[in-house]
Amino acid sequence: MPQFSVPVTTIGLLILSNIFMTFAWYGHLKFKTAPLVTVIFISWGIAFFEYLLQVPANRIGHGHFSAADRLPS
Repeated sequence: MPQFSVPVTTIGLLILSNIFMTFAWYGHLKFKTAPLVTVIFISWGIAFFEYLLQVPANRIGHGHFSAADRLPS
C-alpha cells in the first residue's frame, strides 16, 4: 500500500468523512414519509462510518496541523 504524506492522508480522510456526514444529516430529507425512528437509526449508522474516517484523520493530523501555531502573538 502506498504511503501518503500526513497532509494528503488527513485531508483525504476528512473529505471522505464529510461526504458521509452530509448523507447522514441531509439524506433523511429525501425520505419524509419514513418513520422518524428509522431515519434516526439510519443517520446514526451512516455517522458511524463518518467517525471511522474522522477519528483517524484527527489523530494523524494532530501533530502536523495546529490552529495554535497560527495565532498572532
